[in-house]
Amino acid sequence: MKKSKIGKTLPVPGLLQEDPLAPAGATGPAATEGDSPVPQLNLANHFLIAMPSMQDPVFGGTVVYVCEHNENGVLGVVINKPTDMTMQVLFERIDLTLEGDQDSAVDQPVMFGGPVQDDRGFVLHTPGQRYSSSLTVTEEVAFTTSIDVLEAVASGDGPPRMLVSIGYSGWSPGQLEDEIGRNGWLTVGADPEILFGVPIDQRYTAAIRLLGIDPLMLASEAGHA
Repeated sequence: MKKSKIGKTLPVPGLLQEDPLAPAGATGPAATEGDSPVPQLNLANHFLIAMPSMQDPVFGGTVVYVCEHNENGVLGVVINKPTDMTMQVLFERIDLTLEGDQDSAVDQPVMFGGPVQDDRGFVLHTPGQRYSSSLTVTEEVAFTTSIDVLEAVASGDGPPRMLVSIGYSGWSPGQLEDEIGRNGWLTVGADPEILFGVPIDQRYTAAIRLLGIDPLMLASEAGHA
């Protein structure tokens, strides 16, 4: 099992780190003799699909790709909520120039990844080159926060498939599990093709179909809830 890099080498402070206010060594309620360990839900490499009934202005209608989920919390990136910023504008703001014929990259929209650190860029991409602050989620998806991945893109040597976001989504320990228990989210194993290949406006429907559910039926049920 790969050691988590979130909250350690990745410069994403305060999300998946231990609670500084908790007593040293505290891991939850003390176990009593005869208790069986409670299996921990791990939704890394899953999609969170907002239920149609969710009215949250940030997460309503979204699909979130979960990069990491452990006892310290959850980190994910919204994959279907584009901003009005293109890659061209982003690169201009960070003083990088796209070299060569990269017309497809120039007009690619930057996603709103979530409300945490929404002044910083984060990149989901296919693994390959090594970057200074990167977490390999699976053999098909990596998550990088360091600028060297964008420098590689600018020089024409970046990942073949990627999604760039501003900000990310984070949940404290137990928070996401509670939201799922209150029917806020559907969960399903992620498909990299939806992440990188499916048009943005079709990703929500495509993610729901991974569950074998007709999106129209789901919306109808939510309307009668």
